[in-house]
Amino acid sequence: MTDLFQGPKGTRDFLPSAMAVRRYIEDAWRRVSTRYGFQEVDGPTFESLELYKVKSGDEIVSQLFSFTDRGGRDLALRPEFTPTVARMVAQLGGGLPKPIKWFAIPRCYRAEQPQKGRLREFIQWNVDFIGDSSLAADRECLSVCAALLFEMGLTADDFNISWNHRDLMAELLVGLGIRTDKLPDTFYVLDRLQKLNDSERDKLLVSREFLSSEQELLGLFASEMSKPKAEQLELNKRLSAPQVRDTYEKIMQLQDQLALPELAYNFQWDIGLVRGLAYYTGFVFEVADARGENRAVAGGGRYDKLIEILGGKPTPAVGFGMGDVVLEILLSERGLLPVKPLGGPDVFIINASENAGLTGLWASRLRRSTFDHERKITVQSGLRVEHSYKASKNIGKLLQEAAHSHARFALILAPDELERNVVKWRDMQSRTEIEWPVHQAETLIRAACGQTGG
Repeated sequence: MTDLFQGPKGTRDFLPSAMAVRRYIEDAWRRVSTRYGFQEVDGPTFESLELYKVKSGDEIVSQLFSFTDRGGRDLALRPEFTPTVARMVAQLGGGLPKPIKWFAIPRCYRAEQPQKGRLREFIQWNVDFIGDSSLAADRECLSVCAALLFEMGLTADDFNISWNHRDLMAELLVGLGIRTDKLPDTFYVLDRLQKLNDSERDKLLVSREFLSSEQELLGLFASEMSKPKAEQLELNKRLSAPQVRDTYEKIMQLQDQLALPELAYNFQWDIGLVRGLAYYTGFVFEVADARGENRAVAGGGRYDKLIEILGGKPTPAVGFGMGDVVLEILLSERGLLPVKPLGGPDVFIINASENAGLTGLWASRLRRSTFDHERKITVQSGLRVEHSYKASKNIGKLLQEAAHSHARFALILAPDELERNVVKWRDMQSRTEIEWPVHQAETLIRAACGQTGG
């Protein structure tokens, strides 16, 4: 096969087994979102390039798949969903009841170098709580995020949640000697400190025109942040200085107010966490693999000014995003992905009779849904039904085919039983069988598959 016909670099083909894992993750995202009262939304796959520049600055352009349409408009495939949410809220103005609790599961695109945990096309879970400036909204987003991780089988030993507060961090930095006008550059540097070696860091600090005292402070941060918290002695000494003591106490008080009982010891303030995007305004957080073996699992925070920047009314907002790529890796490494492919049929029909038409007849009946036209709802969904396409009367081989399909049950139509007007019903897991009268079989099959009468 030539390169021309291979999948684009940094993308994935979702064959049935991979698609089953994807649906497993997406179903969990939807379950947890709706449990917390969030409603699903979606938007266009591409937006105005300017929308992303307004949110993240001009430097974001190099990370996007952007293009010019036939009308000369500069557009870009969405790298995330928050700008779309903010645009929708800005456009609708005050017409939406507050608070707005929305979630989305969009495909996103970034023109980056593919590596472990990072692809050019990925799926992201976005959760946004808009119109509420209280700490309760911050805690709700934290709680939803943690609930998903626990829902997938992870424990408090598998992940850590780091948090910070942009405004309090700015106050702390100024107290420690950073000039106010250098705060944007400082946040930019802090977001990259752990990714740079000493030489790269020094070069960056010089290029950003930091004073020698500021360079020394940021160098100290880099050194201390690489140590366990109990060994960050020099940093703790700086934080106990009189000029920043009050600010540090505010941060510790906020830690107590934000902490969720279920997070216990794995929720900690991190002085190095600023989430470099310029639009964050207050509380920010990030979820990491406790073993430090993967990229961030999720992250987000407050963006109280973004909707106003996009032309809407001043509106507080907080949210987070979680990508499927790192989450799937983490679940796989912890042995938490389903062993068998998901989505197997409810019923596998085995027809060992001379009447080949019975297969289609039973499949049609069991797949049929019941629709209530008055209420305009489906009151009984059709079952997932599969059958063999081989002309075989060997029930043993057909049962093997049913097992390979991961069917829950098998409906066996055999000559001897049909002469007595009964069918065989087999539980594929327990391998137990029972006979049912033909005229009652459909009702009993639907009941066995968890359906009640429509």
